[in-house]
Amino acid sequence: MGNENSQMTVSDIAPSAEQLTDYDRAHLITYLRLLDAEADKAPWQEVVAIVLGIHPEHGEERARRAYETHLERAHWMAKQGYTYLLRP
Repeated sequence: MGNENSQMTVSDIAPSAEQLTDYDRAHLITYLRLLDAEADKAPWQEVVAIVLGIHPEHGEERARRAYETHLERAHWMAKQGYTYLLRP
């Protein structure tokens, strides 16, 4: 898993709005990578470091929160958020 998001800033907490945000649009690939890693049962510490660029050894609580909120947002995007992308 290379880090294609290395130039993209990732927030400590993903959005939780019930509509698509500019942040969501900018991080669609991040969300897909998180879902793929989850399906592969990759350790969260590895995923957060590679996909989000946040290293747990520099703050485990921050890293865990970022991982969990982004994964939750990825699930929201997969279940209902994607419909906003289909609208004109």
